[in-house]
Amino acid sequence: MPPEPPGEPDPTALERALVLDTVRVTEQAAIAASRVAGMGDEDLVDQAGTETMRRILGELDIHGRIVIGEGERDDAPMLYIGEEVGRAGADAWPVDIAVDPVEGTGITARMVNGSVAVIALAERGGLLHAPDVYMEKLIVGPPAAGSVDLTWPVAANLAAIAASLQRSVSDLTIVVLDRPRHAELVQEVRETGARVKLIGDGDVIAALAAAVRGTNVHAVMGTGGAPEGVLAAAALRSIGGEILGRFAPRDADERARLDASGVDAARVYRTEDLAPGSQMVFAATGITDGDLLRGVKFFGGGARTHTISMGLRSRVLRFSDAVHLLDDGARVTIQV
Repeated sequence: MPPEPPGEPDPTALERALVLDTVRVTEQAAIAASRVAGMGDEDLVDQAGTETMRRILGELDIHGRIVIGEGERDDAPMLYIGEEVGRAGADAWPVDIAVDPVEGTGITARMVNGSVAVIALAERGGLLHAPDVYMEKLIVGPPAAGSVDLTWPVAANLAAIAASLQRSVSDLTIVVLDRPRHAELVQEVRETGARVKLIGDGDVIAALAAAVRGTNVHAVMGTGGAPEGVLAAAALRSIGGEILGRFAPRDADERARLDASGVDAARVYRTEDLAPGSQMVFAATGITDGDLLRGVKFFGGGARTHTISMGLRSRVLRFSDAVHLLDDGARVTIQV
């Protein structure tokens, strides 16, 4: 039985109760998606990850509500926005949940690096209910947090990032989604002398890579999905990095959706605005290899996964290298 739900004095109780559960959710979703990776079918990849994540969430002692998910009820059969998940018993934790069962369905289908399974949980109201529209983003690691501004020119922000890291702008690598809309941004970054790393998908894991030293990623720039911005914010709250985001609707329909959701299209949202919770758990498991996480590796009767997980109040970040003996009688010689 889990500890008493929020209301008890210990501010880390929710995190301690659920951190291992969140890891299990992303591990199993990653394994399922990886089974069909490289087959060229994005729908099959998404279905595998989503169905498995939904099944594992249903086994947890939570009264969960999906606030960032696979879309509205009419667009997705499960993990849709507003869906309730978990056992929802008397001792269950009431939580809001943000998920991306497969961040990077296209790159997973093509077996390209950088796809992950992602989840964040917080107390009710702890995650912004962001509509699924574009968001202009600037993401930096802890040294540059508080030193950048989304309204500044690209060159000014890169100079601030370089100064925070005590290096020159030419030493920086900036991740940008490889989209035609970013042609001008890419040119501006390159004109400063910084390098651009173009990625097909996956700006949540790119955000984590920017916040963890040793990945050779120093910032993420450009427009991407607003829901992914919320997931990135949940992780950055724990790591100490920063995301600045401003909604960027493309047409009248998206502007109407923004108005209906109550968010402000003119406002620059900070990390704490996107993920305001006081108790929060985040986990991501690699599906294919990336800068921060290794992808799923299969062996006879089992699989090996690599996961990052963290809690906001507990201030513990874990890298978990797990071996899963999936078949009865499976055996493996463990190798580091």
